[in-house]
Amino acid sequence: MRAIWQADAAFPSGAFAFSYGIEGALALRPDMSLGEFERLCAAVLQQRWAGYDRIALQRAFRAGRDLDALAAVDREIEASTMIEALRAGSRRNGASFLAAHARLGQPLALKLRAQVKAGDCLGHIAVMQGAIWAALQLDEQHAALCSAYTVASGLITAAVRLGAVGALQGQSVLQALLPLIDALVATPLDDDAELESFIPILDIAAARHVHAELRLFAN
Repeated sequence: MRAIWQADAAFPSGAFAFSYGIEGALALRPDMSLGEFERLCAAVLQQRWAGYDRIALQRAFRAGRDLDALAAVDREIEASTMIEALRAGSRRNGASFLAAHARLGQPLALKLRAQVKAGDCLGHIAVMQGAIWAALQLDEQHAALCSAYTVASGLITAAVRLGAVGALQGQSVLQALLPLIDALVATPLDDDAELESFIPILDIAAARHVHAELRLFAN
């Protein structure tokens, strides 16, 4: 039940303000078909989430309440995310996620929020999720499922809000992505796995998005 609670779009994590680069991608490809959109979402899960967000999440989950270890993962994400809009978006999303849990009285969230305010921690979303979900006693598999699902649903929600796909079309894409999420989470991760991500279209789109005259999302 805690995993469902954390994956629920109604939880005030601040994710609604971020498009994961989809707004910029749709600006580059306004004629993107539903099939192309589904393939792009699958690519985000395979080429970004599985090799980057999931690894950061797992490291943070296993670090638990070790604030120095969490800060080290945070710094690695900061150094390896080349696009400023994506770095800033990850930090802002993490700050909103922490704020929600801090207001609910979660002890580790209160400590991490103080660390971020002091500049000792950066607060990237995957790191904050891993740490807090471990503190909430989710198991590692459920934490990974929550993370992947929130990325997939965030991509689709952004596209629906932008008018690129209809609500039911979005749900058909999400339904099609569920087996992929299951398969990615079931794939074992090496303990020494390095962070890696390669989705050039979203990096380019996010970089261009910063200079857009009109935009609905922060990235």
